[in-house]
Amino acid sequence: MAHLIAPSILAADFANLQNDIEMINNSEADWFHVDVMDGVFVPNISFGMPVIKAIKKHATKPLDVHLMIVNPDKFITNFKKVGADILTVHYEACPHLHRTIQAIKNEGMQAGVSLNPHTPIAVLEDIVQDLDVVLLMSVNPGFGGQKFIENTYKKVIQLRDLIDKSGSKAKIEIDGGVNEKTGAKLLVAGVDILVAGSYVFKSENPLKTIKLLKSLAF
Repeated sequence: MAHLIAPSILAADFANLQNDIEMINNSEADWFHVDVMDGVFVPNISFGMPVIKAIKKHATKPLDVHLMIVNPDKFITNFKKVGADILTVHYEACPHLHRTIQAIKNEGMQAGVSLNPHTPIAVLEDIVQDLDVVLLMSVNPGFGGQKFIENTYKKVIQLRDLIDKSGSKAKIEIDGGVNEKTGAKLLVAGVDILVAGSYVFKSENPLKTIKLLKSLAF
């Protein structure tokens, strides 16, 4: 299967958000990646329900919504209503993770779990078969434009092994510091989905940059 590209809207121009949404619609990207931050789980605040609803109105591709928030269970139904197609929660924020995943699936969304850089792959052993996506953070969550954490490659290899041995259908997604160089190495290690924010939106030609990421061979 060809890998997927999910540009991160967090790095878009919010004064011209519709233009950037239409750019992604017209690009070779596969998903919109939407980061939701509450200023509690991570030291930053991003957009909430009204902005996601506005993105959904114009987007022609699935919304991949990544919740970096405490108590995500309270908002699962709301995120479905505003247009999330894939909903990813953090392992570190969910004391009853299995129940959270089931609640996401009951709303008809694909369910994902994200791990912070310090969280080992082994914590997913009892849940990986229930997941559609595992999102590995390759930077500390909260801010865009950070340097890629090299240990991520090892974690991808470990996760690919766990997924293959368990028979899980989960896709491996990476968020943070993705560019042409890191993206190519990540695909070799076993990644299925590359999230790219600053690398896409701060490039001279975002359409060309997305095309480059999509064309990476492995």
